[in-house]
Amino acid sequence: MTERQQNILSSIIEQYAEVASPVGSNLLAKLYNVSSATIRSEMSVLERGGYISQPHTSAGRIPTDKGYRFYVNNLVFKNDQPHELNAERALVSRVQNAGAPERMIKNAVDTLVELTHNLGLATIGDQLYISGLSNLFGQPEFLSGINVRQVARLLDNLEPWLREVAPNEPLNVYIGQENPIGRSANCSLIISRFRGPYSDHSYIGMLGPTRQSYREVMYLVGRAGRELEQSFSV
Repeated sequence: MTERQQNILSSIIEQYAEVASPVGSNLLAKLYNVSSATIRSEMSVLERGGYISQPHTSAGRIPTDKGYRFYVNNLVFKNDQPHELNAERALVSRVQNAGAPERMIKNAVDTLVELTHNLGLATIGDQLYISGLSNLFGQPEFLSGINVRQVARLLDNLEPWLREVAPNEPLNVYIGQENPIGRSANCSLIISRFRGPYSDHSYIGMLGPTRQSYREVMYLVGRAGRELEQSFSV
């Protein structure tokens, strides 16, 4: 994939996360100061490669799971924007000032929910703490009862799945069909493993639509896991 194609794919993903509608060539042409024909040609290459799709003949393009996976695997975290620094400071402050370990974990989850508008979750011993259901089900992807049931199935089985599989990467990202449970729920699960007073394999994370701001959510989830582990080791 050429650098321009990578940039176009990133723009489609980021624009789609923001507006929840297919991204057209005219918008990208203005962004990159090239013709719409040039953008359409590059889009065709990305579509043949399976990175984007066209839901309707006259519509723009949306990312596929393969496109999201390429994007996530090639993300570079800079964390240099004022709002990102403020979000990180808020997260760290609410963890450090929480007091008891259980309150630390719940504060971290609740802060992630406020910052990302996704559903937050964490394991506390043998329990799964969940916050922000209304955020998740308020997204346009979940207006369908079928998708809601798939999400509910995922949540019902998530805690035992985590206990059984115990993902070992510090940050784990399951996109759309990659999800171990509820593969048709059109969700992405982003979780961070941390060592805590309840288990060496505790988890904190976010569940949101496949269409989301991966750069922000992945950074904050990873930061939450590191902060919790550091706070518990003091």
